[in-house]
Amino acid sequence: MTGEYAQINGLDMYYETHGPSAGVPLVLLHGAMSATETSFGALLPRLAEGRRVIAVELQGHGRTADIDRPLRTASLADDVIALLDRVGVPKADLFGYSMGAGVAAEVAVRRPDLVSHLILASVAINNAGFHPGMLEGIDMLTPEAMAGSPFEAEYQRLAPRPQDWAALVEKVKDMDRNLTDLPANQFAGITAPTLLVFGDSDIIRPEHAVELFRLLGGGVAGDIAGLPAARLAILPGTTHITVPSQVDALIPAITSFLG
Repeated sequence: MTGEYAQINGLDMYYETHGPSAGVPLVLLHGAMSATETSFGALLPRLAEGRRVIAVELQGHGRTADIDRPLRTASLADDVIALLDRVGVPKADLFGYSMGAGVAAEVAVRRPDLVSHLILASVAINNAGFHPGMLEGIDMLTPEAMAGSPFEAEYQRLAPRPQDWAALVEKVKDMDRNLTDLPANQFAGITAPTLLVFGDSDIIRPEHAVELFRLLGGGVAGDIAGLPAARLAILPGTTHITVPSQVDALIPAITSFLG
């Protein structure tokens, strides 16, 4: 593993590279208030066994210090695009989880030339995708409520300014209050083959998971129409937080999908 920083859009942006140096890389984009370890710690070693993996830490998360800019999916996607251009990656597979999945979808919409395959875990393209009341409860998210959590512990260990934890919590709340819809026609226009992953007890409604699958050409009788480019995986006995820890289910699905 090699960890490096790149100057991107005013950020001192951290990323690390695992696995072989050749081939199309798999870029990992973590969830909110998380970083590489808490989002992908269980999966990353297995993913990197046979492919190059680039794990990116987004604005204000992990080793990437915050700047005076709100957290928004669009600006985070701009950062990822700029990073891939900066490090000379003309095409990549993207694997985003939660907030990172929204960022990955935005990258695929804006720069289809950059994306070979797309894995979106626990993604919603509008507020209706969440269970009722989920976003209304965002004010219950406080630094005190997160005290002692793996997310806080990771931040305190890695962040350039550990004292900014409370500010990050507030920025994530602000982002959740101001989520911008990704129009259905734009999502449906994603050209990269896409694997959608959800927990059966996720914060995303299962109906929304199926809706997204249909937007990408899924939900057909494959024996007659043929298999679509999109795939849908619903992980049993799985919550939002535990989606990326389901290694035994995810590794075969991801390996088969990426080929």
